[in-house]
Amino acid sequence: MRRRPGITGLQNVAATLNQLGLVGENMAKVGTDVMKKQRLGMVRSQLEKFACKHKKTSFSTVGFDLPDWFRNPKDGYPCSRLDGNGDDDFVLPAKSDFSEQQGCSATGGGSSPLSILASCPASHEDAEFEADMDEVSRILRSRFASPEAIVITMDCCPVRVSARLVSKVLSRFSNDWVAAFGFFMWAGTQEGYCHCADSYDMMVDILGKFKQFDLMCGLIGQMHEIGGLVSLATMTKVMRRLCGANRWSDAIDAFHKMDRFGVAKDTKAMNVLLDTLCKERSVKRARGAFQALKGTIPPDESSFNTLVHGWCKARMLKEARETMKEMERHGFSPSVTTYTCLIEAYCMEKDFQTVDGILDEMHTKGCTPNIITYTIVMHALGKAGRTQEALDTFDKVKQDGCALDASFYNCLIYILCRAGRLQDANFVVEEMHRTGISPNLTTFNTLISAACDHSLAENALKLLVQMEEQSCNPDIKTYTPLLKLCCRRKWVKTLLFLICHMFRKDITPDFSTYTLLVCWLCRNGRLTQSCLFLEEMVLKGFTPQQATFDLVLEKLKNMHMLSAVRKIQLLRMHTEAALKHPFSLCHQWMLSTDRFHISHDQSVLGV
Repeated sequence: MRRRPGITGLQNVAATLNQLGLVGENMAKVGTDVMKKQRLGMVRSQLEKFACKHKKTSFSTVGFDLPDWFRNPKDGYPCSRLDGNGDDDFVLPAKSDFSEQQGCSATGGGSSPLSILASCPASHEDAEFEADMDEVSRILRSRFASPEAIVITMDCCPVRVSARLVSKVLSRFSNDWVAAFGFFMWAGTQEGYCHCADSYDMMVDILGKFKQFDLMCGLIGQMHEIGGLVSLATMTKVMRRLCGANRWSDAIDAFHKMDRFGVAKDTKAMNVLLDTLCKERSVKRARGAFQALKGTIPPDESSFNTLVHGWCKARMLKEARETMKEMERHGFSPSVTTYTCLIEAYCMEKDFQTVDGILDEMHTKGCTPNIITYTIVMHALGKAGRTQEALDTFDKVKQDGCALDASFYNCLIYILCRAGRLQDANFVVEEMHRTGISPNLTTFNTLISAACDHSLAENALKLLVQMEEQSCNPDIKTYTPLLKLCCRRKWVKTLLFLICHMFRKDITPDFSTYTLLVCWLCRNGRLTQSCLFLEEMVLKGFTPQQATFDLVLEKLKNMHMLSAVRKIQLLRMHTEAALKHPFSLCHQWMLSTDRFHISHDQSVLGV
């Protein structure tokens, strides 16, 4: 049996890495006491258990197929108490007006039922994997005060740890660093399993995402001790997360000291640093780093293109032009990538006259615009409401002999949907099929968003089904317009179903989704559920806006729910304190008697 490294071990490693310049002044104090398993369960846990007990749930054969419990909730079912007033009369007809107008669906063929139940496993091995995944998820969905508490609880978990399982769990709980890190530490102690570089990189990224830089640094030290696990990909995640937290100097420091971990400081690594700084709104620091490094690390064309892009993104076009001249002095001619960055900047300024001039300059210099260039121009014109000019871009594309790709088609679909020309948008999808280009995530997201904007709920949900049929994995952007539509129509049960479906797809709410749910539930009188989502949002590491707290507190006061008012006020205080000591929030609030406890038979959209 291998020795458990635990958080204490990582803290010791982190303490030896102060020279790296990444460790914060205040090491997060992580409790190692045995924590009792918290009783607060989320909606996903309830619905998963319910689904397991009702795997033979019948589906309607008329119209859009939704579970029977979804259409006709009974007392005791997960959503029965959530929507007792019956305000969610969402019954879809056999055919939607949208699909009748279009002649055929976006993908052709019928749709199979949309279910929150897991699909049947293809083999016995897959069945065992899904069972292990469900068991781990069941444990991690409980609330723990520290990762160490999870390690202790997981000791009796009989699952078989594999790289596939670790990757899946970290992906599913990427928005809950305590759950992800606790599982990661436990998995690393299991017989016959060792974390691979990819697993470490995923965990480094999650810790960085939630600004747990001390623990992140300790993990990197552990990777270095094992040997050969720290790569440029690892340090890229470190630098990006540090820049995302406005710790630009630390990111530059990490670059200078990455060779201590066996990562070469070459042109490729320098370009990663420049790109990271530019993308995080710090092009001036990128320029300073470039000036300091170019004497020892030779720049290439990508180095200059990155800086040009950074200046353009900051709308500092004079500096972008100067960098292009410097690029030529170093023997590199501005490429189509360089000019495209410049065109994108002028498109953001809606200066289409200058855009046309740059396109002419490109042709004069023998630098033919590519499909990416024209896609950017077309998108900007469409967004500016100049639909016909955007569509006329297609003629220029043909003149230059550019091969159309999925991004161009998606842009065209977006413009047509924005103009309300949904039938034309569907014809474009058909054209994609004819040319051998399959609709991708962006295609579906655009069509779903357009359907929701035009209140075509059935079509939007059928597109979600078609994504499953084509094995196109959704993301949070897929669900956001659907959730907003449910909120506008006050379809609570539909909202509940979609949240369940999100979880089955390993998609957890982001900041804007949590804010949407908290505010909408609050405004519609579901204050207990709103408070629980607000609490979960904070425990996941998100900092709600003050306006969100104010809204919830105002509604609670109006309803004379004084106990809940006090709890939300304390939660706000914990949140403000967490800005200085991030880990203390989770630890203190989990131990607090002021948390929102609800018995398991109460419905929440949550607990």
